[in-house]
Amino acid sequence: MKEISLKGVVEVHVHAKPDLYPRSYSDMELMEAGVRVGARAIVVKWHYGMTAARAELCNEMRRRLYPESDTVMYGSVVLNRPIGGLNTAAVETALKLGAKIVWLPTTDSRNERELKGFHDGIACVELGRVNEATKEVLRVIKEYGAVLGTGHLNAEESLAVIDTAKSMGIDRILVDHPEYWVTAMTLEEQERLVRDYGVYMGRYYAQPMPDGSFHVNLPENLEAYRRLGREHMIISTDGGQLANPRWEEALRAYMQYFADHGVPVEDIDYMAKSLPASLLGLKEKEQED
Repeated sequence: MKEISLKGVVEVHVHAKPDLYPRSYSDMELMEAGVRVGARAIVVKWHYGMTAARAELCNEMRRRLYPESDTVMYGSVVLNRPIGGLNTAAVETALKLGAKIVWLPTTDSRNERELKGFHDGIACVELGRVNEATKEVLRVIKEYGAVLGTGHLNAEESLAVIDTAKSMGIDRILVDHPEYWVTAMTLEEQERLVRDYGVYMGRYYAQPMPDGSFHVNLPENLEAYRRLGREHMIISTDGGQLANPRWEEALRAYMQYFADHGVPVEDIDYMAKSLPASLLGLKEKEQED
C-alpha cells in the first residue's frame, strides 16, 4: 500500500518545551519538524498558560531560516490555575496575540482533580448548569470566532457546555480525546454530540494512564472512525511526551495505521488536513501528494 504523506497536515494539539513536563521537542524543534514534513499548521498546547507569543517567535524564525516553507505555528490558551482559571482577560489577551483554541480547564478541572482524589478543581458546570464564569469565557470565544476546546471535562459537563455554547452561536467546538480515561466518553455519547451538535472529535495518538504508562489509542480510534465516519473526526497526536514517538513519527504511524486497515487515503487526508484546517478557520488550499 502507498505510504501516506504528511504534507499539508494540520496538528491541533501537541506539547513542546518550555514546559514543566519533559518534552521531546522545543517549540523551535517542533517548527523545524513541521517544515521537514511540509505541515501546514501546528497548534502548541501548554497546560499552564498561553502559547501564542511562543508560536509567533517560531514563525519569525521560520521566515528567516526557511523562507521557502509555509508552515505556520499557532498558539492556544488553557484555563488552568496558573492563568487564573476561567479568566476572560487571559482569553482575550491570548486571542489578540493570535491564539486559535481556548481550552477549558484540563489538569485543574474539577473532573480530573476529583478523579485523582482532590476537591479543589475548577468547575465549569454546577448542578447541571454552566456557571457564569464559563459563560463569560464563551462570550469572548464567540466574539473572536475562536475554537472552544472542552479540555478535561467529563461527558456530562461537556454536554452542558456544548449545549450552552451552541445556543450562543459558537460553531467551532473541539471535544478533546473523548477516549481518554479522564474524559471517558462512550461511543454512544460521542455519536449524540456529533449528531445533535456537529462538534469535532479530536482523537489522538496516545493517552497517559494512571500508572504512568501510555496507551496507544489507534485501535479505538479506528473503531470510532468506522462507527462515526470521517465528517467530525480529527486525526492529531496530543504528542510531545518522551515516552511516545516524536510528533511527526506519531502522526505518520497514526495515519499509516488507518491506511493499513483499509481507510481510504482521501478520508485520512480529510481528517488530518482538511477538517482541522476548517476547524481553525484556515483558508482553503490545494493539497499536494
